[in-house]
Amino acid sequence: MSTGTAIAVDPHVVTCTLAPRFEAVRTAREFARSTLHGWGLGALFDDVALVASELVTNALRHALENRCDAAAAEPARILAEAVRPGETVRLPAQPGPDRTVEPHLPIRISLVHRSPQLVCAVSDPSTRGPVAREPDFVAESGRGLHLVDSFSRAWGWHPLAGAGKVVWAVFEAENAEAAGRHRRSA
Repeated sequence: MSTGTAIAVDPHVVTCTLAPRFEAVRTAREFARSTLHGWGLGALFDDVALVASELVTNALRHALENRCDAAAAEPARILAEAVRPGETVRLPAQPGPDRTVEPHLPIRISLVHRSPQLVCAVSDPSTRGPVAREPDFVAESGRGLHLVDSFSRAWGWHPLAGAGKVVWAVFEAENAEAAGRHRRSA
């Protein structure tokens, strides 16, 4: 199972815990779709889904990277914690996104709707903040934060108390709300 949605006291603040697998990106998009449609903000889905995909992908890459770096230093202890009995683990010789060690650390996506804004926030256990790279349009990766910047009104990150960080992006929801009201009245 790749997700467990938390029950929120405030109906305009929802959180979904994602399994540390790359399929979690799809789960995050599905979570965003159902939440936004439930709030009447379906018009924001494309932008929010793109940003959520980038933020969750970054969280997964860094969580996996940190776990694999530790695994290279202390393989027996880390693998004993990270691998279920009977699972096969492949640690690639070169760093890359295809690592298969599964850390048991929380990655969460939260959506907060406070009219006229919507916030998409992704928390992960890594303490390293996101850094936008110089755009290299022939590279296979490295443009994600530029997309986040382009499709949201603002974005940033903050360390979390204890460990980890949250990366957030703000969207204008006012036009999406008006479009939803217009469709319902038509």
